[in-house]
Amino acid sequence: MDEFPRQGRPGARRAALRELLTSGKASLVPGAADALTARLIERAGFSSVYVTGAGVANAQLGVPDVGLTTMDDVLRVARAAVSAVALPVIADVDTGYGNAINVMRTVHEFEAAGVSGVQLEDQVTPKRCGHFEGKEVIDDVEMAAKIQAAVQARSDPGLVIIARTDAAAVFGLDEALRRACLYHEAGADALFIEAPVSREELRRIPRNVPGVPHIVNMVEGGKTPILPLSELSAMGFSLVLYANLALRAAARAVERTLERLAREGSSAGLEDEILTMSQRQAIVGLPEIEALERRFLSRADAARSPSLAEGTGATGTPQR
Repeated sequence: MDEFPRQGRPGARRAALRELLTSGKASLVPGAADALTARLIERAGFSSVYVTGAGVANAQLGVPDVGLTTMDDVLRVARAAVSAVALPVIADVDTGYGNAINVMRTVHEFEAAGVSGVQLEDQVTPKRCGHFEGKEVIDDVEMAAKIQAAVQARSDPGLVIIARTDAAAVFGLDEALRRACLYHEAGADALFIEAPVSREELRRIPRNVPGVPHIVNMVEGGKTPILPLSELSAMGFSLVLYANLALRAAARAVERTLERLAREGSSAGLEDEILTMSQRQAIVGLPEIEALERRFLSRADAARSPSLAEGTGATGTPQR
């Protein structure tokens, strides 16, 4: 191993995301609210990671997805995820944290963090989860200007700009489709119509806005029916988000484990329910770090005290 465990240059990752979007078949994209989950997504064989705004609100702040996170809250997780995996990372940047000028700074910061795509939505600020009631959207012209600002702000044209509209819940699917077309004309690379409520609405989205990648969000207990990947791919979707499945599964497991600990006063008997020590360290890359330690720290020790290092010459230089 020759380098610290951070793999994949931003340009290559962004090209990989664009290949996923234009491959002609749908790809599953699980969500992560921390770098550990991003690593687990990579180890499970997925092709991309989605840093979920709702997940960051829930996991990092312990609050609902109602616009309480700041840019720094999400940026911190996105940067950590990029450093932890070699996969393309898509960041949910909500409304861009303000007006078109705020959007420009947001794009600048997330691009510098190494993400491959940013997802920007047309809700008012503060926003609400796409599957909550009571959503409101900004004027379509204002949102188009925010997309144009995002496109102008990126220094790498490979950075994917995803435009999400929540207008279906407010004005109906026809208005959401009209907005999607407008946002694509404004420069969005991919479109995301949130919370369609039926198979027929799902079918209409790629059919009525052809020639552009589409993203769909599967939310267990939400407004959109959970459909198999094959069916969504046949409809014409490119990415299928499972934004908070991992978070919800983990929270359930933690809840049950802590209840048992409180009840029984010991973790004895939980061995089959948790990662082993070696599994845990493998996921976070301890063997790779230890290999680097052997290569570089032992060399430094040898240089300081040649007599302490086996196999060194008179000058303390390791013999090869």
